[in-house]
Amino acid sequence: MRGENAVRSEVRLRPPNNTLNERAVGWWRAQWLLTTAVPVVVLAVLGAFIEPARFWLWLPAAVLAVAGLACTAFFPSWWFRVHRWEVTDDAVYVRTGLFWQEWRIAPMSRIQTVDTVRGPLEQLFKLATVTVTTASSKGAIRIEGLDHELAADLAEKLTRITQATPGDAT
Repeated sequence: MRGENAVRSEVRLRPPNNTLNERAVGWWRAQWLLTTAVPVVVLAVLGAFIEPARFWLWLPAAVLAVAGLACTAFFPSWWFRVHRWEVTDDAVYVRTGLFWQEWRIAPMSRIQTVDTVRGPLEQLFKLATVTVTTASSKGAIRIEGLDHELAADLAEKLTRITQATPGDAT
């Protein structure tokens, strides 16, 4: 029992240290704008061509545009402040959220694959996403908004560490 307590006192959950790249804010804003612009444009064009329903098409278009702009201004900055990540020799740590915080920790011995993804918008902002897949029922751990060179280095580092870590990754 005494040895068990000593192990518990050595293992301590702490917040991850690393922030995302500042360009992630612009990337998230571009995503919000594109997601909002498509339905707004469709509703506005339909309203321009369908005169009897013009008001009922332009009203939701205006509401969506205002809500989309408000979300574009607010959420990306907030996400940047609360997203944290870190990789140690023992685990990958990711923390997201402010009110409903989610901590994801993947021990190196449980990692199955490490992937990097760069969608078109990420490429434009020189960003990448690192996905760490484990046998967890919760799914993969994603670290979004990393500089693309840092993401490549991180994927290489994780691959090296997991190869050297004993375990069955299941």
